[in-house]
Amino acid sequence: MNLASLLERAGRTFPEQPAIAHGERNLANYGAFARRVASLAGALRGPAGLNEGDRVALFMKNAPAYLEILFAAWHAGLVVVPVNAKLAAAELGYILSHSSARICFATSDLVGTVNTARQDADGLETVIDTDSAAFEQWFQEQPLPLTERAPDDLAWLFYTSGTTGIPKGAMLSHRNLMAMTSGYFIDVESVDVGDTILHAAPLSHGSGLYCIPNVVAAALQVIPESGGFDADEVCDLLTAHRRVSFFAAPTMVKRLGQRVRERDADVSAVRTIIYGGGPMYLADLREATAIFGHRLAEIYGQGESPMTITAKSRSLHAHFDHPEREYRLASVGMPQAVVEVRIVDEQGRRLPTGEVGEIIVRGDPVMLGYWNNPDATHKTVVDGWLYTGDRGCLDERGLLYLKDRSKDVIISGGTNIYTREVEDALLTHPSVFEVSVIGRPDPEWGETVVAFVVAANGAEVDAKTLDRHCVERIARFKRPREYHFVDELPKNAYGKIVKNTLREWLRQ
Repeated sequence: MNLASLLERAGRTFPEQPAIAHGERNLANYGAFARRVASLAGALRGPAGLNEGDRVALFMKNAPAYLEILFAAWHAGLVVVPVNAKLAAAELGYILSHSSARICFATSDLVGTVNTARQDADGLETVIDTDSAAFEQWFQEQPLPLTERAPDDLAWLFYTSGTTGIPKGAMLSHRNLMAMTSGYFIDVESVDVGDTILHAAPLSHGSGLYCIPNVVAAALQVIPESGGFDADEVCDLLTAHRRVSFFAAPTMVKRLGQRVRERDADVSAVRTIIYGGGPMYLADLREATAIFGHRLAEIYGQGESPMTITAKSRSLHAHFDHPEREYRLASVGMPQAVVEVRIVDEQGRRLPTGEVGEIIVRGDPVMLGYWNNPDATHKTVVDGWLYTGDRGCLDERGLLYLKDRSKDVIISGGTNIYTREVEDALLTHPSVFEVSVIGRPDPEWGETVVAFVVAANGAEVDAKTLDRHCVERIARFKRPREYHFVDELPKNAYGKIVKNTLREWLRQ
């Protein structure tokens, strides 16, 4: 079982079908896509000297080459390590080192960050600029026959931080991602030959995974020329392509809707907007439905069960768009057909309908475990059940409602920000004695980062100073947007900071 066989099949059956576009310009059909991937796989196993199971890091903004490298790595029997292009060099360095990646591909604007990160990545041998002429020469190598892989061989090593702030590599196999692909077709949407998926969200996350079912259907993969999300660019691309779907964080949906209204843009080409990765407020969902019609679908998943826990399809959205059923729009949908979902108490006992507890999930999409971290694996996957750390309840219709995200996770703009990472960065400043970071609900971003700071005795510190300090140590998007300087932090009898009290302070 090799995910790259899906591209090989599409290239053989639909060789003339457009496969990759950069903006409005078609670059390759499926025949050429499959041939280039086989040649690049030959380069990876030949001149690059990689062996089956070696890790290949992708530190790239969205680009056509991303899709080619992704499938070439699988074709060659290698493991892809997708890395958020917004990470700081130190964060990238940890992932490169922990995964023992031997090669890292980067777009030209990020090569400098990779070279800085190499100081912390002893095993990294090669950095490839994907915008260089040298990289294009790799496609001239002899095509490599498809490498056979077992279902449980590793395919996608996705780093997601935990409440400790230390990134953990979720190991996803070819079987895991095949099951995710099946769940997409069953519960998210159908795809036909000639349909389009627009990759405006990062390919290092959900959008990259959703390229797989669209390759199965020989759909066109469109990469925006900006390499990311720009509302005006998306509006323009909707007029250039047909039957367009895309994955987006709720904040992206809101921004696009606002721009569509301002421009009175034509959205008739939209097939499905699949949103997830953060809370979608009911008012925003109503507004998006008014703009786009019943073309919205929601998914709830985690890196450990990629894009695959529950789904709320277009038909469910339409069914709930009724005064007597509208409250069900607040759910994250029904368990996907390829998994089981339960709500359990602290002892792991199943809770009845309507009671709030921890959400656990079991099925073929659930990860193999965490890379080189058996302790974390044993705590997170118990008897085949993934303990998500999220809290919620199931109603009498089997719909899941999220009540609380993991305590120490802030989801801003669809991206996880782990409070411990931010706290650790702030505590390295000599003028900071104590700090606690929480999220504030925000209608634009879902949540924003707020820091409560106790200054060291006799020290003076301000928000601008701490902001500069954070940006030097962590990705810019993780820094606090708001600082509150207090004399002391609220603590319980055991000396633990009581974050619920901090949340109450914010509410007041």
